[in-house]
Amino acid sequence: MPKVLISDKLSPAAVQIFKDRGIEVDVKTGLDRDELIKIIGDYDGLAIRSATKVSPPVIEAAKNLKVIGRAGIGVDNVDLPAATAKGIIVMNTPFGNSITTAEHAIAMMFALARQIPEANASTHAGKWEKSKFMGVELTAKTLGIIGCGNIGSIVAERGIGLKMKVIAFDPFLTPERAASIGVEKVELDELLKRADFITLHTPLTDKTRNILNADAFAKCKKGVMIINCARGGLVVEADLKVALESGQVGGAALDVFEEEPAKTNPLFGMENVVCTPHLGASTNEAQENVALQVAEQMSDYLLSGAITNAVNVPSISAEEAPKLTPFVELATLLGSFAGQLTESGIHEVVLEYEGPVASMNTRVLTNAALSGLLKPQLEDVNMVSAPVIAKERNIQVSEVKREQRGAYETYVRLTVKTDKMERSVAGTVFADGRPRLIQIKGVNMEAALSDHMLYVTNHDKPGFIGALGTLLGTAGINIANFNLGRESEGGNAICLVAVDGAVSPAVLNQIKALPQVVQAKELSF
Repeated sequence: MPKVLISDKLSPAAVQIFKDRGIEVDVKTGLDRDELIKIIGDYDGLAIRSATKVSPPVIEAAKNLKVIGRAGIGVDNVDLPAATAKGIIVMNTPFGNSITTAEHAIAMMFALARQIPEANASTHAGKWEKSKFMGVELTAKTLGIIGCGNIGSIVAERGIGLKMKVIAFDPFLTPERAASIGVEKVELDELLKRADFITLHTPLTDKTRNILNADAFAKCKKGVMIINCARGGLVVEADLKVALESGQVGGAALDVFEEEPAKTNPLFGMENVVCTPHLGASTNEAQENVALQVAEQMSDYLLSGAITNAVNVPSISAEEAPKLTPFVELATLLGSFAGQLTESGIHEVVLEYEGPVASMNTRVLTNAALSGLLKPQLEDVNMVSAPVIAKERNIQVSEVKREQRGAYETYVRLTVKTDKMERSVAGTVFADGRPRLIQIKGVNMEAALSDHMLYVTNHDKPGFIGALGTLLGTAGINIANFNLGRESEGGNAICLVAVDGAVSPAVLNQIKALPQVVQAKELSF
């Protein structure tokens, strides 16, 4: 039975989802790092919000951890490279709090436009400073949205409803999508130049970090209003303070900060700054939605292998998982076969998919093949970490897809290229759901893979089969299956033998000494 730790406060309904799905669950909130490190090794899954920091020491201690589920969008509190290297899937819930966050951005824009926080404080203090709080209308103003994905597009819709002119900067926004939601797609400099209000709805990446800095503010209209309900670090706070003091920026509304929790900040206390404590997703509806969603996603993965909203591995839907499973096994076996026979540095890997398998989620299959290929040398590698490791080692990976053109309905071939050789191995999945090898180095051969196997390349000469069988029999090694293939009569041949137990180095050396043998190696699967 899988076991999940919930280390941040989640809805009781989320806890019940785990239990109803047959997953053991512990709720232990408020743990410090050392406490988390002490217990995390007992769990297959970790469900968090923003409070738990999943640092490299925590990940290192997570010996059994398979999945981290973040109830919310941002995964800044998870060390993604460390989790990926460890083979841990990291999921988020990008849609559960989208409306709530978008509404908060609109509320912050109204607060800025009408100076509501200052007017509220003044009125509560018994003052009647009506002339002091002269606001601006939103109607006909230009709203600039940086990041027009799920949340940004909702903000755009609300802005259009307020009769604002909406422009957006987002490299991934297509002209067709922009037209469909009623926004004008522009470059960043044009947005800065034209916008009366600028709102940020982009993740924090190397490309977006400090996107609003002194240079950006200098390009803006004088008096521009800035709203950030996305991520701290998108705005350089020191530069924003200078721009506010000079009047270049007329006001700012911030729900997120460079350092959180923000107990002190250079922007606190400024009259033209509205601050909230990261409330973007803080509604009852949103909290319930993301908690239920993360519980369902984690349960699906732990019980069926379905992967939804993962940030470091391709997703696999619940419908795809049963169809993909035998091909994942095939791809892993092909990779393992090639990996155990490869003794020099790999510089290129090619995966060919033919027939119906070509229309499946081949990224998953390629990751599985890479995992099998790299595991013999690196051991601690899986489908999550394998693509990253391959990239770090400058291994070029490519896919080729085509319609069925051979005798087999589906066909998968893995080709590995090194400085010394090129080796290919191909396989298929038959109607019984079991993977088979069907070709090795261009030699046709149909073989099932078992726990212990002998791979022998030899010259196709009389007496080889008898000599090999006699040698194994003398050593007390039983042959479970014997598979042969050859390029041509008297030419190069391949022998793949399934045996019932391990073959000792001494017996392997005797096999290598047979006059017809070119290469002999023990394989395990």
